[in-house]
Amino acid sequence: MPMWQVTNMSSEEKTWQISSSSVPPPPSSHFVGKRDDIIRRGRVTKLVNGCRDVLVVYHHGEFHAMDMRCYHAGGALELGDIEEFNGRVCIVCPWHKYKITLVEGEGLYQAVDNPTVKPLITHWRSKGVKQRVHKVTEVNEDIYVTLNDSRETIESDYYQTDTYRSNLRIQKVS
Repeated sequence: MPMWQVTNMSSEEKTWQISSSSVPPPPSSHFVGKRDDIIRRGRVTKLVNGCRDVLVVYHHGEFHAMDMRCYHAGGALELGDIEEFNGRVCIVCPWHKYKITLVEGEGLYQAVDNPTVKPLITHWRSKGVKQRVHKVTEVNEDIYVTLNDSRETIESDYYQTDTYRSNLRIQKVS
């Protein structure tokens, strides 16, 4: 919701809220693009802070950010479909159809309770957090990303390394 959009306030309070929208972006955040441009495109990718390839997705009124390459094999998530699985909105990797929740970065899989019982009864379950997600902030219709600074290693981190990027450059040249 834009910072200037308020309800149930007096005109004096509304004026204060509008003028306060010039608040600077959060410290250590990085400009990704203009709100309307991202909404129109649906998603954008950006090299953030010179070190991390990030995908920003706009879906059903919300912005989400995560590492651009799928944790499983480095698939380009910006080409993935957005689908809902058991009430959880996911991006589906176009390479191997891995499902990754937009909010938490969890990998989902379809588990079978008892493979000997027909018809099979399946449930969507979490593999845990596999994809690093980042915080999105909107200030004055500009979209910013603050990188997730957790020290815990997550599978998608590999695709942000110089080793992976070097291998990718070699493959493109060959």
